[in-house]
Amino acid sequence: MARIDSLLAIAVDQGANELRVGANREPRMFSSGAPKRLLMPAMGGDTVKELLGEILSPERAAVLQVRGKLDVAYSSDTLGVFQVTLSAREDGVDAVFLRLGPKAGAKAPQSSAAPVAPSVTFLSSSGASPASSWPPAPATEARATSGRTVGPSAALLKLLGKAHALGASDLHLQDGEPAVVRTDGHLFQLDDEPTSVRGAFVWDEDAFERLGREGSLDAGSDLQELGRIRVHIYRTATGPAAAIRLLPAGAPALASLHLPLPLDDLAMLPNGLVLVCGATGSGKSTTLAALAQEALCRRSILLVTLEDPIEYALAPSSRSLVRRRWIGRDSPSFASGLRDALREDPDVILVGEMRDPETIGLALTAAETGHLVLASIHSRSSASAIERIVDAYAPERQRQIRVQLADALRAIVAQRLVPRAEGDVTSDPVAQPYRGLPPRTRRGGRIPAIEVLRANHAVASLIREGKTEQIATAIQSGRRDGMITLERCLADRVQAGDIKAEDARAVANDLDSLAVYLGK
Repeated sequence: MARIDSLLAIAVDQGANELRVGANREPRMFSSGAPKRLLMPAMGGDTVKELLGEILSPERAAVLQVRGKLDVAYSSDTLGVFQVTLSAREDGVDAVFLRLGPKAGAKAPQSSAAPVAPSVTFLSSSGASPASSWPPAPATEARATSGRTVGPSAALLKLLGKAHALGASDLHLQDGEPAVVRTDGHLFQLDDEPTSVRGAFVWDEDAFERLGREGSLDAGSDLQELGRIRVHIYRTATGPAAAIRLLPAGAPALASLHLPLPLDDLAMLPNGLVLVCGATGSGKSTTLAALAQEALCRRSILLVTLEDPIEYALAPSSRSLVRRRWIGRDSPSFASGLRDALREDPDVILVGEMRDPETIGLALTAAETGHLVLASIHSRSSASAIERIVDAYAPERQRQIRVQLADALRAIVAQRLVPRAEGDVTSDPVAQPYRGLPPRTRRGGRIPAIEVLRANHAVASLIREGKTEQIATAIQSGRRDGMITLERCLADRVQAGDIKAEDARAVANDLDSLAVYLGK
């Protein structure tokens, strides 16, 4: 029996479901938040570490040192399953044990039975409090548990540190191959030994088997020094691979995105639908998070987010509240989460992606019934976003959807990320050890180019009448209403020296229009 079991047994016998131990603090126990009597002296930091045993292994201690907080699970055959939240302090470690229930299929051991070593696994690393993880996700839903079963190993933390130092947006792993980072839209190989996807993560007992069975897993982690990561692990013909998106610790300020037109008024809308569209990696999630953060700072609102997985951290003001839900962990689907959100008294709802007719219909209903809905959709332009929404429905329903969309839509922002034209080159010594990586530049990176459609009376009429082919003309003539075509925006960026003409042509929807704006 592990040493901590002696304290846990006292708590369970007394009807408590929570035990707290910490360096230089008296142990305490609670029953659903109510304190229960436990007379024990304070324990030193070394005593607490000995008490935790394998729960605080050297590897996990290293991860805890980086993160500051770590959620794991501890399973005891006799006492049940506990969620353990470990917190690092200058003088030691605190641990909170929350009992989730008896171990599935567990039988009381005979007195002569040999002790069974406890299992320790990573749970959700989204920073949620222990109570927020109850009830546990159904074991039959792989996606519902996928975000709870893996965490970064010490080897992966080292790679993430390199990727972060190089300003990478993504880190790619494949069994038997060196790690690859994406910097400013380009892929570069790190000069490291071949990686192992299995060795890059700390897995629970069945996560790797579930990856082979289901084909993919999603996870997310907050890393104290590096920000947040979004992880997608997937099976390929040559073995498991992983795509890891590196995100800042918090949502960016809208002004920091350097958009060519101000969009802050969208965060102040009382209701309606605001769409952000573009290809994968075009910055949709960043713009959505910035709009949501703007609303939280400037308004007194309750914001409900539906994300897969949770990405940017959003900071509420003293007048605002945030309720974040991870699709697959906290709600089975976007549609289910939206249906629930309508009963949660929100002012603003952020939908990570509108994927299916049910989600689209519920988003339109929410926008029509007095909520501001911020959502993303995969589309290259405002007109194609409208058509994608309408085409998601059977022909007999498309007329109704056009009417709903015309009434609910407030704006569409279609965006691209374009390489910034090089300025004065300043060598970055951090980049030198990595083969194939150019030195970072003072004006390196990518900047957004956007198309903005505002749903004025003329645009609403075009949507209602199914004349989406005329949307581009409406945008061209709507500059006074805060609209801009992608080609006009690209031309302005070229003429300002921000981007190169060839890079503008690579992302334009209409090359002829771009040539006219460029005067050639």
